[in-house]
Amino acid sequence: MSFNVMQYILVFIVTFIVAIDQFSFLQSLYQPIVVGPVVGAILGDMNTGLIVGGTYQLITIGSMPIGGAQPPNAVIGGIMATVFAIAQNTVPAAAVGMAVPFALLGQYAVTTTFTIMSPLMSKADQYAAKADVKGITKINYISMGILGTLFGVVVMVAMAAGVASSDAIINFAANNSWVMAGLAVAGVMMRYVGFAILMKIMLSGELWGFYFMGFAFATILGAVKSLQGPALLILAMIGLAIAIYDFQTNTRMRDLTSGGGDDDGI
Repeated sequence: MSFNVMQYILVFIVTFIVAIDQFSFLQSLYQPIVVGPVVGAILGDMNTGLIVGGTYQLITIGSMPIGGAQPPNAVIGGIMATVFAIAQNTVPAAAVGMAVPFALLGQYAVTTTFTIMSPLMSKADQYAAKADVKGITKINYISMGILGTLFGVVVMVAMAAGVASSDAIINFAANNSWVMAGLAVAGVMMRYVGFAILMKIMLSGELWGFYFMGFAFATILGAVKSLQGPALLILAMIGLAIAIYDFQTNTRMRDLTSGGGDDDGI
């Protein structure tokens, strides 16, 4: 499958915006669950984009940068997984596995931007000392321009190379099905690894009961044929109800302990 010039331009614009969003806008536009359907709609298959975006979101849900250590970039990984899935008609799990090397290129693009901008931080300090808002704004625009352009170039080159070699990849996959099967298994496995990382960070020892209760509800809903369709929505509503109850209970206990009011330092 090939793409036209307008599709390349639109994908570049989306990549440029979401690359900036991950560090500056902070509106979560860069999340794969958002970017996947958008890129999929541009390339003519929004449904595949949504599936790939959801799959990649689970992989990256527990990944977060710590200081200068950057995980494989979710922006480029999510976009390239969607491109591979649509251009080469690859199953989403295998497309996610194929996109990981490009996610590493995104990681290097972020590190390169940080390296380029480091010498300008002293200049930003000088602008701040002078209360020069325009100077600080200019430095931020430079940083955003470098990052967005690097991401856009990486995606354009990878997209063009992927499309140009799509026939060769499809033939290779047909003759070596074990490779695509291995990528699919790796893609499925990475979802659980990503979610396990998130749980290691966030899961409270007091909430293990709710965790196992979720498995029980999922099994029950899966066994009832009439409830299999809205099963995820039902589970989400149950989870939301538990989260609201837990928040209200903890808030009430904190207020009783601290006494509340305007003098408690909050």
